[in-house]
Amino acid sequence: MKAMLIAAAAICLVLEAPLSAHRLDEFLQATILSVEKDHVQASMRLIPGVAVSSAVIATIDSNADGVISEAEKWAYARRVLGDLSLSVDGIRLGPKLVSVDFPQVEQMKEGLGEIHIEFTADLPQGGPSRRLILENHHESRSAAYLMNCLVPRDRDIHIVAQHRNEQQSFYQLDYVQADAASVSSGSEWWRGVSRWTSAGGFTSVFRLGMRHIAEGTDHLLFLLALLLPAPLFVVVSRWAGFAGVRQSLVRILKIVTAFTVGHSITLALAALGFVRVPSRPIEVLIAVSILVSAMHALRPLFPGKEAGIAAFFGLIHGLAFATTLAQLGLGRWEQVAGILAFNLGIESMQLIVVAAIMPSLILLSRARAYGAFRMGGAMFAGIASLGWIAERLLGVHTPVDMVANSVAHHAVWIAAVLFLISLAGWSLTDKQLLLSEPISPPAITRT
Repeated sequence: MKAMLIAAAAICLVLEAPLSAHRLDEFLQATILSVEKDHVQASMRLIPGVAVSSAVIATIDSNADGVISEAEKWAYARRVLGDLSLSVDGIRLGPKLVSVDFPQVEQMKEGLGEIHIEFTADLPQGGPSRRLILENHHESRSAAYLMNCLVPRDRDIHIVAQHRNEQQSFYQLDYVQADAASVSSGSEWWRGVSRWTSAGGFTSVFRLGMRHIAEGTDHLLFLLALLLPAPLFVVVSRWAGFAGVRQSLVRILKIVTAFTVGHSITLALAALGFVRVPSRPIEVLIAVSILVSAMHALRPLFPGKEAGIAAFFGLIHGLAFATTLAQLGLGRWEQVAGILAFNLGIESMQLIVVAAIMPSLILLSRARAYGAFRMGGAMFAGIASLGWIAERLLGVHTPVDMVANSVAHHAVWIAAVLFLISLAGWSLTDKQLLLSEPISPPAITRT
């Protein structure tokens, strides 16, 4: 239970205002689940804002005497549980109240009071793959919901995936419950991995890897900024004309492969526990890697050595990937399969992104306007990296995440428009020149 209280306190970090401030509106309802083999525990924190506190107090203080009695506290807690829907594998569960704690009425009126409700529910026996669903409909008109789950204390229980709707009033937890004896021998180890895979663990972790790289705008921005000058050659320390289709494809392939090799190495080492690095310096170095690739896109810093830079910074990005994988709480016998699934998910999404943008880069790189496009992309990446460095190193709040996520949200449309523009530019140029080998650059060119 101590772990649940610690997690409940930790969720304060994601609240819209510090707890010392007066919450203005909304009825914040944060729920944290803890899964065991035969039961699930839950801790709820309900914080009514000033604008809604009077209505909330009125529903609790049924006799309107200005004092919340023990009977009224438990009656309200039962009402909250009545507005919850909890099920596992399609079987509806009956939550049971464990404890109830209420603040002073004056605190609630000021938007500072927190109602604490803890409950538990017995879990029926089931297969290795389980799905727990919690829905919260309490005071939905004024509520703002938060839901999360603790890393299981039982080593035989492993979280596979979490799904929420936009309001977080719906929460789905997929997990695998294995037998501890499955790690006793090599054959049992393999059966454990097979069972985890057949239960959907491999597929879920694969999808998690795809989603992580799709939502990881900083990882993709580093790679895309490094690819911007890939179709060009260098003349007198400046990016010049189109280097040719074959050379462009080779360079892009080398960069992507090197980045893959780099982050695959550290992902495996960190996930298996051989390397441990604090997350904050890693996040700062990732932002620095974007800045370096953006500067290189503006003016060549290491022409011909992009693959080496991609591999080097890939080692750093892999440490960040491992942090996400470690949060799943996979057992030792699942880690190899989990690393493979997660990395395959990352690579699949990465290849999708590169395949979507590569034709446009090659087609546009022949046009004079590509210089402006390259510099615009490099400046966007550079400004974003500086914002992330300020946030992660100095704790300064910037709108970088909001802007980057907004751009990523429209990535499909942006890629489609970019491809149409590149096709239009290609139709206005000599197609034969595009398919032919380029004229060799001057002798002073550095490659």
